[in-house]
Amino acid sequence: MRDGVGRATEGLLPWYDRHARELPWRVGPAARARGVRPDPYRVWLSEVMLQQTTVAAVRDYFHRFTTRWPDVAALAAAEDGAVMAEWAGLGYYARARNLLKCARVVANDLDGRFPDSEAGLRALPGIGPYTAAAIAAIAHDAPAVVMDGNIERVMARLFAVETPLPAAKPELRRHAGRLTPTERPGDHAQALMDLGATICTPRRPACGLCPLRPACAAQAAGIAENLPRKAPKPEKPLRRGHVYLARRADGAWLLERRPASGLLGGMLGWPGSDWGEDPVPAPPVSALWRRIGGEVRHTFTHFHLHLAVEIAEVGLDAKPLRGAFLPAAEFRPTALPTVMRKAFDLARPEFHTGFSPPGRHHR
Repeated sequence: MRDGVGRATEGLLPWYDRHARELPWRVGPAARARGVRPDPYRVWLSEVMLQQTTVAAVRDYFHRFTTRWPDVAALAAAEDGAVMAEWAGLGYYARARNLLKCARVVANDLDGRFPDSEAGLRALPGIGPYTAAAIAAIAHDAPAVVMDGNIERVMARLFAVETPLPAAKPELRRHAGRLTPTERPGDHAQALMDLGATICTPRRPACGLCPLRPACAAQAAGIAENLPRKAPKPEKPLRRGHVYLARRADGAWLLERRPASGLLGGMLGWPGSDWGEDPVPAPPVSALWRRIGGEVRHTFTHFHLHLAVEIAEVGLDAKPLRGAFLPAAEFRPTALPTVMRKAFDLARPEFHTGFSPPGRHHR
């Protein structure tokens, strides 16, 4: 690789050796030089967690997961509900369900070993092209072409690609493939990630500190901060719904587990309506219900959601039509999905400190 870009990028790995971020799932360049090999389990877990989430947000989750489930066999043996509860706040609960499916395939069918090829990794539940390439490169030093948002940005600027994303993705991948070396490909991928995260940032890139500056076409043209271009996003639709929060006289809360498929699949939450324009559903238990002021507002990837919140206090003999009461000692608001936790935070000040007897259903 001796063209102009190839020669300029020869400074990337020396820069990484000096400036690599210290991350809890990473084996740094000094340790790699001593022969320390990354644990594929930790690489896989971190990459799944990092999808659409920041490094800062993932650190604590990663620490809790690896403390509680230090290897793939431990995670495979975990209860679904425990993993979902620990995942709360990372979004996309389908990823958590696939995390468990993948762990169980690796532990039960592959003798606890992750495949070392992209093709083998992609055959596992929840592992797509990016994650397979990242694991193959970082954990197994395979010359896989790794493409995350940081690397896309670096490629768009290095080669002055003005085609908007996502249409530019194939061209950016071709450029990244040209630069992927056969020696230290895992460190090369992580170096590009670090470069995008710390130097080639979305706004005000620190071009003066960049080891790729001599070859950067966008910097030479004065358009680095304008790249990558992005196609306008369509406006997200608004959906509405209701949730019902009932507290029993002994402090237990009425919760129900959502269906396994769909948004928040398999998670505990408050009984309520579908999210759309459906009529208000029947309450889950007979009580004197009161709609509180304000509403829950939450944004998912494809839509905004507004939820009306109704609350009630019920007696020990209450018989819910939906869900079941969870004892106060077992209730952890932090284990709820973010949108359900927002409903709890909004409603909590409205509950009386004491118990008021239930009345007839009222809206």
